[in-house]
Amino acid sequence: MSSPDIHIVYMGTPEFATAPLRALMDNGIHIAAVITAPDKPAGRGMNLRESAVKQFAQENLDCPIYQPENLKDQDFINELKTLNADLFIVVAFRMLPEVIWSLPKHGTFNLHASLLPQYRGAAPINHAIINGETETGVTTFLIDKKIDTGKILSHTKVKIEPGDDAGKLHDKLMYAGADLVVKTTNNVMSDSVSPLEQESFNIPEALLKKAPKIFKEDCRINWKMNLDTVTNLIRGLSPFPSAFSELISTEGKITVCKIFCGEPVEAKHELLPGTIKSDNKSFIEVAVKNGMYKITSLQLAGKKRMNVEDFLRGFQGDIESYSFT
Repeated sequence: MSSPDIHIVYMGTPEFATAPLRALMDNGIHIAAVITAPDKPAGRGMNLRESAVKQFAQENLDCPIYQPENLKDQDFINELKTLNADLFIVVAFRMLPEVIWSLPKHGTFNLHASLLPQYRGAAPINHAIINGETETGVTTFLIDKKIDTGKILSHTKVKIEPGDDAGKLHDKLMYAGADLVVKTTNNVMSDSVSPLEQESFNIPEALLKKAPKIFKEDCRINWKMNLDTVTNLIRGLSPFPSAFSELISTEGKITVCKIFCGEPVEAKHELLPGTIKSDNKSFIEVAVKNGMYKITSLQLAGKKRMNVEDFLRGFQGDIESYSFT
């Protein structure tokens, strides 16, 4: 089956899902419809904001765009049936009911930002860095009744460099995922792929790492942890949702501080965790269990993100009289 003869329904919402959609379009694969999240109020003015996928589809595709509130709505399901799509592709969307993912003749596959069966869950990019991994990847798999457990179609490995944070890794995986989605689509439609059960990878349950949704308290820095753990947490949460700590003055005033990036510095010291060392001009280092963490970018509550030099230039007082907790 040639690419123009393939009819796809594409489901996705954030920026991560735009690159695979563009890749399908650039390879001449027909997009019969796009399904994305409803517009949502955002910002101070609470104006309705369209998803990244909707914006891309409006600008580049001539196809229906559906934004269902309820995926089980019978009118919506009937609309999908009329499209006679060969395949549904899901990238960073919602959990689908079986009545939808079972519709196409060739099934529904999902792109996941990890090497399944490792890092099943909502935040695989963040957790891979937080756990200090040096390799991750993207996987395409057939959707079934459980989350991220379906038969694997293909995968691509991606290195995690020491300087990668969640934002940089997001982009690397997004483009690797775009190529993999096109490859998988062509393989599925030409019946040249043999799906593999995830159990066939023979990884004991105890060795499977999970990637659950990240909540606010998961982002709090524990300066009592070792240097690698602190460094990887900050990398794995940057730029979003971002790691944070509380900056405490000698008078006991507490200000929340987001920390976006920095450098680990191996050093022997007898300082309490969270103690700040600085020349008040060019650097801030924070004591951890087995070294110092040198902050290079941070943001106080109510302020904009700044590099450390600009922060210190505008800071009132001696930063060494403060501490993090």
